[in-house]
Amino acid sequence: MPRSITTLLAVFLALLAPLLGGVGPAHAAEVSVPNGEQFVDSSGTPLHAHGGGVIKVGQYYYWFGENRNADNTFRYVSAYRSTDLKTWEFRNHVLTQASDPELQFANIERPKVIYNASTGQFVMWMHKENGSDYGEARAAVAVSTTVDGDYTWRGSFRPLGHMSRDITTFVDTDGTGYMISAANENRDLHVYRLSPDYTTVAAQVQKLWAGGSREAPAMFKRKGVYFLLTSGATGWSPNQQMYGTATSITGSWSGLSTVGDSTAYRSQTAYVLPVQGTSGTDYLYMGDRWGNSMGGTVNDSTYVWLPLEFPTNTTMTTDYSPRITIDTAAGTVSGMDVPWETLSARHSGKCADVSSFDTAESAPVVQWWCGTGVNQNFWLKDLGSGYVQVMARHSGKCLDVADQSTADGAAVVQNSCNGQPSQQWKVQKVAGTTYAQLVARHSSKCLDVADQSTADGAALLQWACNGGANQQWKRTGG
Repeated sequence: MPRSITTLLAVFLALLAPLLGGVGPAHAAEVSVPNGEQFVDSSGTPLHAHGGGVIKVGQYYYWFGENRNADNTFRYVSAYRSTDLKTWEFRNHVLTQASDPELQFANIERPKVIYNASTGQFVMWMHKENGSDYGEARAAVAVSTTVDGDYTWRGSFRPLGHMSRDITTFVDTDGTGYMISAANENRDLHVYRLSPDYTTVAAQVQKLWAGGSREAPAMFKRKGVYFLLTSGATGWSPNQQMYGTATSITGSWSGLSTVGDSTAYRSQTAYVLPVQGTSGTDYLYMGDRWGNSMGGTVNDSTYVWLPLEFPTNTTMTTDYSPRITIDTAAGTVSGMDVPWETLSARHSGKCADVSSFDTAESAPVVQWWCGTGVNQNFWLKDLGSGYVQVMARHSGKCLDVADQSTADGAAVVQNSCNGQPSQQWKVQKVAGTTYAQLVARHSSKCLDVADQSTADGAALLQWACNGGANQQWKRTGG
């Protein structure tokens, strides 16, 4: 074969090779997503999709949610898209105050978008209020022919005359659409079957856990079992999440079972997203840590995403991790599999605690009565040098001596883990006891409860090691 033809053939095969490797969009890589933080989009702008929901179209996940004014009233429903659930591209403010006169003075909460294959329309359901109180308690609908286009307002109403507040949607495997909302002053949860085009309510098919005061519903189906995850109705304050199950939406539902800790790790359900890939399907809890519960506004809220686990076909658990790993190509969602421990002071029996569940840099570390939350859990990561790094579970930040000070009385705080000597601690066993001292590498001083105090809120600091009981710590768990 002439050399020119050989060269052309080689070039042709080189160009063809990527196509032979597979057809379709490139697979996303495994990514790490932090918890308890405000996300930003690909331009670095804060991402506001609070109370939101996700729909997958082609290779993209589209995330819709609340984007509010400074006074907490409705501004936009904003839409973002991602292939890996970490890098989000802003697409459009799909619903705005200018979309309809009814939205000039309104509040829009918990927008959820579903696709109707028969009509080719994307249908958004949401909770609508008047912008000043929660007296309207109405459901609302908007539609679009493209997932991230401008949605046309179809109006608001009380479904079959019932109050409707926190809301979600669900499309079953047979294509039947459902809307679930909190009714009767949030005392009941109503399940409605939607019309064939998904834009109106056809019938009420369930009244679940009457008088149970549940809200923030999220429905999904796994291995033929329907799960409905909800929170209690305590306003912006977090509370115990609970769920029920059924083998038919219109059949008998179980009673409510708890999941997570007593505050859902200081979050509230927004959505449960099935992440399907080559290894199967994992389920992602998507929650909001509301800014309103911390003296701020909705747009100050942060996100809490956690993997859901299923010990049996009808039971569900979740555990907190400061960051999770997602692989959308494989369909896997996982938390950090590390030994979390508590550190209790010998003199007081109280636990090292990052004050007020604070996730900020330089947040103080104190002692507090044990058992109040994951802000008392730490990972003593062996650095292989005779020292450990002490990571706080709720924030993913490390115990640090403020300003790398070597002075007695320097405060112990949390800061982003960076490996510096003031974040490295030697664990030295106290002979004949189950306790140990934690000695800072940079100063050779001990982790100490200030003034040997036994009070809640007493500061942790470093002090010259002296063998005092307020410098002795028991490790529990791990």
